[in-house]
Amino acid sequence: METVEPRTSWTFVTHHARILAMVFRDPEIRLRDLAESCRLTERAAQAIVGDLESAGYLTRVRHGRRNHYEVTPGTLFRHPAEGHREIENLLRLLAAGSPIGAAGAPPPDGGGREPGAHG
Repeated sequence: METVEPRTSWTFVTHHARILAMVFRDPEIRLRDLAESCRLTERAAQAIVGDLESAGYLTRVRHGRRNHYEVTPGTLFRHPAEGHREIENLLRLLAAGSPIGAAGAPPPDGGGREPGAHG
């Protein structure tokens, strides 16, 4: 019997959604950590953050040498099939269920900031 290799050329969650969820969970996350968690270059992660900012999904404010991100409340999905729904429920699901790298992993007891408490 022939062994079937798993398909790895696509995922259900896009890099844009993944990065937005990580920012939702930790608004102080570093670009380097976003890139590492998504297995992207920093330049690619920076481009995605720029896309999300341009589209109004997040804002970025410089605090000294660091960026502070905030997900814009009430933003809707971009595709017409889901365009009447806010993205916050998806972000809560993704942010609650996935580690986000060294900078913002929650403690094992589930403590820490409440996802979305910042915006």
